[in-house]
Amino acid sequence: MTRTLAPDADGIAKAAKLLAKGALVAFPTETVYGLGGDARSDRAVAEIYAAKGRPSFNPLIVHLPDLAAVEAIAVLGPNARRLALAFWPGPLTLVLPLRDGAGISPLVSAGLPTVAVRVPAHPLAQALLAAFDGPVAAPSANPSGRVSPTRASHVLDGLSGRIAAVLDGGPCAVGLESTIVLADPTPILLRPGGVPVEMLEAALGERLSIGGDTARPTAPGQLASHYAPLAGVRLEATEALPDEVLVGFGPVRGALNLSETGDLVEAASRLFQTLRDADGLAGPGGRIAFAPIPETGLGRAINDRLRRAAAPRG
Repeated sequence: MTRTLAPDADGIAKAAKLLAKGALVAFPTETVYGLGGDARSDRAVAEIYAAKGRPSFNPLIVHLPDLAAVEAIAVLGPNARRLALAFWPGPLTLVLPLRDGAGISPLVSAGLPTVAVRVPAHPLAQALLAAFDGPVAAPSANPSGRVSPTRASHVLDGLSGRIAAVLDGGPCAVGLESTIVLADPTPILLRPGGVPVEMLEAALGERLSIGGDTARPTAPGQLASHYAPLAGVRLEATEALPDEVLVGFGPVRGALNLSETGDLVEAASRLFQTLRDADGLAGPGGRIAFAPIPETGLGRAINDRLRRAAAPRG
């Protein structure tokens, strides 16, 4: 049985104790729920891959409480440090050179000489990291390739019986995974996310190039087909076809709506719950159609997730 732990001192202590024993615990961040395991333990990290059914060549993000903890395992170049100071704690992941002797399981980085690291802003995540006092590897707490979880109930829907516990912190505020950047020597956007590209470029004083390999990822969240519901997905729709559930945005009205006012922050926070709701309405053999989303600000990250949800599935 997967236990549900309360978001209080007792629940945090129990979650930290489970992590210390090598067990897996899902916990909330400001982005989505993460599936946490001790990043120093080969067995714990292998169990993350097994619980999710995640390809072992797809790296994991290590969650740490602060910049000092990050510097203990990774090397920050000048661009990375600038971004860390501007956006941590928060929904930004940096891909950094791994320090010699860092003690991180090689399974975390899928054998690469780099490690993806993040300092989450969620108070419950911070409390758990402090209580555990170690690096926590934590991809999204859902079966690989499926819709990311923004509530504890979503975690249980996909992973109940496969993990020890979920620390229930209520709905996640941002609702989209973190932005991932390889910052030095030249800043490269590997995945759009909770920090808009425009804010990153303003902090750096230069443009980000776009990178990433959908066949052989160098960071999490780069697989071509990802975040997928069971129903098929069609994008840029202004009306529904007979077998479709239309998800509206702004002036396009549908059976469901990401934001009737065209608010990208609201749309981002509601995306994964709406995907789940639309999947339920579509039913077996049905399809989901999404209204156009502007390719600006958080719209870049929303469109990235929708394009992956709509991609052909292997």
